[in-house]
Amino acid sequence: MRSIRAAAIGAVTMSLALAASACGGGSSSGGGSNDSPKTLTYWASNQGASIAVDKKVLQPELDKFQKQTGIKVKLEVVPWSDLLNRILTATTSGQGPDVLNIGNTWSASLQATGALLPWDADNFAKIGGKDRFVDSALGSTGAEGKDPAAVPLYSMAYALYYNKAIFADAGIGKPPATWDELIADGKKIKAKGKAPLGAEGANVSENIHHVFVFAKQHGGDFFTADGKPDFTNPKVVAAVEQYVDLMAKDKVIPTGDAEYAQNQSVSDFAKGKQAMLLWQSAAANLKSQGMSEDAYGIAPVPVQSGTPGTGTQVNSMVAGINLAVFKNTHNLDGATKFVKFMTSDAEQKILNTAYSSIPPVKGAQSDAAFNSPANAVLKQTLATSAAALPQVADESQFETAVGTAVKELFADAAAGRAVTTDSVKAKLEKAQQQMPAK
Repeated sequence: MRSIRAAAIGAVTMSLALAASACGGGSSSGGGSNDSPKTLTYWASNQGASIAVDKKVLQPELDKFQKQTGIKVKLEVVPWSDLLNRILTATTSGQGPDVLNIGNTWSASLQATGALLPWDADNFAKIGGKDRFVDSALGSTGAEGKDPAAVPLYSMAYALYYNKAIFADAGIGKPPATWDELIADGKKIKAKGKAPLGAEGANVSENIHHVFVFAKQHGGDFFTADGKPDFTNPKVVAAVEQYVDLMAKDKVIPTGDAEYAQNQSVSDFAKGKQAMLLWQSAAANLKSQGMSEDAYGIAPVPVQSGTPGTGTQVNSMVAGINLAVFKNTHNLDGATKFVKFMTSDAEQKILNTAYSSIPPVKGAQSDAAFNSPANAVLKQTLATSAAALPQVADESQFETAVGTAVKELFADAAAGRAVTTDSVKAKLEKAQQQMPAK
């Protein structure tokens, strides 16, 4: 899921438990039709530095699609702060688009509504086949054992971005590979008057992404094997405490970052105010803010010890955007053609270049344009040390409940209130109580 969302997602309603009655102007039967073959509506997520940037990127491609097919695509770029609730409303109100972007972590939750077109073998055949897509991206398209609810569009991974000049000034010769090294480097950087590491402490989804990775590194999971919340598992508690302690105890994240939720940490890094940034595919964002690619390096996110790899050496969630179709669209054939167009090798190269993301389509990903040193780190992470967030029906509620708990813990740290194992456990227990009863 793209992490440039402007603010924390609002509370997820019980709409997730309901199937859609009508969407995209579709038929009341929910089976889809081709009653409006000349138009499509498309909700795109805000991937660029602004909505205006997204329109500049996407509109020429939509015009190209119209020229090829005669189908006009009506575009709306939806801010991340609104997108999930807009989708949930569409699943019950009947007022929604034909095609839309969804954060890949929402795939199973939205699949549970019954509103999205299942991508079975026949539907995948219409867009060139399922084997065109890389396995890591397909792993975040819906619940295991079910046909995917969406098709991968953009793939991303977290990396550690570091300011070369700040590192040199502090006498640091290489980026940290472990959290202990990062904390030690942070002390050297603070001695030179710079902030070591940025964070979006008030951004619910950013919080979830990071504590999920920390939990994996501790060998813990937020859900049991049968999909039940397990937020107070000691390994999960230790993981959340370690992440918040980067501010509360280790002092490498400034206390002011507890209020950040609109990419301020990215801006601080781009302006040279801080030395390091944990972010998804940040190159285009940094460039748009005037930071030269020569000014920073990119390295894998630190692990507890050793180097990133499988098992407890996970250092990123599988981030990305999927393309979904409301199954009762009035232009089913056109929607399928649009997905085929957007996931074609040619369009994948154009779009993923614009957003500094990685194509989830094998043919495009192998293109020389995606073989830069920065992309090499991201591709290696996706291939060897990234894990998909839980593909369970309650995943979106989990993001909201636990992400908010971490936000509150950062607020405690910023205010000088003690962050302890007991206080972390209490916040997570409260979050677990907010989950739907089984």
